[in-house]
Amino acid sequence: VTGGSSGIGKCIAIECYKQGAFITLIARDENKLLQTKKEIEKYSVNDKQVVLCISVDVSKDYEQVENVLKQAQEKLGPVDMLVNCAGTSVTGKFENIEVNSFERLMAVNYLGSVYPSRAVIATMKERRMGRIVFVSSQAGQLGLFGYTAYSPTKFALRGLAEALQMEVKPYNVYITVAYPPDTDTPGFAEESKTKPLETKLISETSSVCQAEQVARVIVKDAIQGNFNSSVGSDGYMLSILTSGMSPVTSITEGLQQVVCMGIFRIIGLFYLGSFDSIVRRCMVQREKSESADKTE
Repeated sequence: VTGGSSGIGKCIAIECYKQGAFITLIARDENKLLQTKKEIEKYSVNDKQVVLCISVDVSKDYEQVENVLKQAQEKLGPVDMLVNCAGTSVTGKFENIEVNSFERLMAVNYLGSVYPSRAVIATMKERRMGRIVFVSSQAGQLGLFGYTAYSPTKFALRGLAEALQMEVKPYNVYITVAYPPDTDTPGFAEESKTKPLETKLISETSSVCQAEQVARVIVKDAIQGNFNSSVGSDGYMLSILTSGMSPVTSITEGLQQVVCMGIFRIIGLFYLGSFDSIVRRCMVQREKSESADKTE
């Protein structure tokens, strides 16, 4: 599990550990990794289980990522499931976001998933088994105000997942893309401090999920080999609306998409209309405030 020292990544590691898995946690902060290791070990179901910690930045040096994953496989055996959960976010108006933030987010959120996946895919294909999970976001299905740096990096994961799934499906290797909503994590709390007002108001139209709940859904979908993983009714609707040419796991799933697409599109248009209204109201209020300040 990359990004496994906190948030959704940590909860996914705990969920897998509860099911008897051997865990390798990958993150940058060694102290947080060791704290998380102790926390996860409380959930062991047998004495043989191991939690291995590796401190590395998965977005910087591919050879280093490949080497540490090779070491992990030498200690714990081949990777059955890789969960790409390393990620970060920057919010703000497009013209106010530092240019290097666009580069940094693409490196962490996209290349930080490419590198670990590239390091394990050959072994998975040889073994004719494996699961790779990409943790995207609902902001990777729908571009929203304030997320011009973040959303494209999460959209990119879907393109990677669709192309990779077509390559590896004959080898019995399956890809899952998870689209969690706003989730109560340290990263979300940090992001909320700098969110523009418009982004906050749009986010408030749906509830914040707990990381444990999101983790359970993602692990379940990955084990079942589902390509899409969504949480709640809003997540289900978004996954149907944005299904496009993405692969389906069953005929039933495909039929649900065909039947629900039209009505969900109507509901979605109402959502988009309300989001546009929020943005317009904020703009008008800001202009009135600026005008009042000038007259004073």
